[in-house]
Amino acid sequence: MRVFATLVRPTGGRAEVAGFDVVRQPRQVRQRIGLAGQHAALDEILTGRQNLEMFGRLFHLGGKRAKQRAAELLERFDLVEAANKGVKEYSGGMRRRLDLAASMILAPKVMFLDEPTTGLDPRGRNEVWTAIRSLVAGGTTVLLTTQYLDEADQLAGRIAVMDGGRVIADDTPTALKDKVGGDQIEVVVRTVADLPIASKVVARVASAAPTAEEDGQRVYAPVADRIAALTEVVQALQEEGIAVDDVSLRRPTLDDVFLRLTGHHTEDKGVSGS
Repeated sequence: MRVFATLVRPTGGRAEVAGFDVVRQPRQVRQRIGLAGQHAALDEILTGRQNLEMFGRLFHLGGKRAKQRAAELLERFDLVEAANKGVKEYSGGMRRRLDLAASMILAPKVMFLDEPTTGLDPRGRNEVWTAIRSLVAGGTTVLLTTQYLDEADQLAGRIAVMDGGRVIADDTPTALKDKVGGDQIEVVVRTVADLPIASKVVARVASAAPTAEEDGQRVYAPVADRIAALTEVVQALQEEGIAVDDVSLRRPTLDDVFLRLTGHHTEDKGVSGS
């Protein structure tokens, strides 16, 4: 991320942003990008409006244009009602939205977001997600890093999975999920003694050997025809007299993808989306 933002020179290879080389043409790159780090770069003493106007002046917009741009961004990021409150009174989600607004002063073509929802509660995360979708809808290309795979799934059109500093997968969310087997059927039995019979029932419709877990009293397996498989399994369980707590179909998650690709969880690893 810092290489792309021209803050650090690459130790090898080359990179381009918006068609410009980050080493040979750093000025042109900086003119076309915005950057929001993990921590909001805001003055807590100032109001939200004053922060944006200050950033506008720092970007040499001039007083009048800085005020106009601040008003536009407050409207765009749904901060009009809080515009004249001190930032120290803002919630985490509001601070992050204001930080995103500040990074959009010059309407960059490319926006870099480094783990933008770290530490936010669910409401704050949803507020930031809405703001990011607004950026994309407005024509900005967003490169986002996150350790929350559900966030990448929600926001990204393309995902690169990194492990040990290397990209090990790069594709759309749907294509990545398809790599771990597509749809799965899952049966949770009421009595663990019924697990072997339930496994045999699931095996009839599965496209691979089912997996049984005694601890969770469940059996699951990938299936090719999800609706036909569900219908057949439910009917067969009834005929066998097996009491179940749940029968469901689910798509693999990106957590499943990451575990399959790396064999471990996402802590200290990385996922980027765009």
